[in-house]
Amino acid sequence: MIPLRDNVPRRGTPVAVWAIIGLNVVAFLFTQDFAPQGQVALYYLFGVVPARYFDPAWAQIHGLGISYWPALTHMFLHGGWWHLLMNMWMLWIFADNVEDATGHLGFAAFYLLCGLSALAAHLVFNLDSRVPVVGASGAIAGVMGAYFVLYPRGKVYTLIPIFFFPWFVLIPAPFFLGFWFLTQVISGVAGQAANQPGGVAWWAHVGGFLAGAGLIRLFVSRAGCPSCYNRDTRHYEWL
Repeated sequence: MIPLRDNVPRRGTPVAVWAIIGLNVVAFLFTQDFAPQGQVALYYLFGVVPARYFDPAWAQIHGLGISYWPALTHMFLHGGWWHLLMNMWMLWIFADNVEDATGHLGFAAFYLLCGLSALAAHLVFNLDSRVPVVGASGAIAGVMGAYFVLYPRGKVYTLIPIFFFPWFVLIPAPFFLGFWFLTQVISGVAGQAANQPGGVAWWAHVGGFLAGAGLIRLFVSRAGCPSCYNRDTRHYEWL
């Protein structure tokens, strides 16, 4: 399922969302100036390599000293154009309404906290991994978890490819987001059972989503966002 847009109109300019997207794009373009070998070195330095923190002997051999900056910088690095575009698209669809509810600074803090929570979930299941983790998807999963809580009456206009035929359908946001979350859990369990986690940090997505759903109420209240939680979407227009 490919989300195209939601039907919850935003009330303000999503300044923080634009800033986060801009930082991700700038960081990606910066990495493109490096040769492939240089890009790999960059991901090991500024991405999160679990073994760097839990296998000191390995880290010393490979010249990776202890640094905690990667916990933040890994959220702004991506492995390719498709990785970047898909993440930024998902962020744009769901984040503007969440920023409406939290305010600009509140959203930035919430986003980073979700990213850190997602990273923690990944580390729990991959303590000995020597593969760098990069990407914004853990933090974005937190935004999706927040949207799930804040806008239970929202709907997502979705493209479902059936063979070569596109099918466009309006799906309730809780169903879309719940189905997405379930696929992440199933993929994480399957990868763990086969001892082949693969190239996707499934548990970071799971952890980020749960963190976002659980933490969002600390950043917004019903008084601060009276249109959240119980929006009646019958009269929404597409923007």
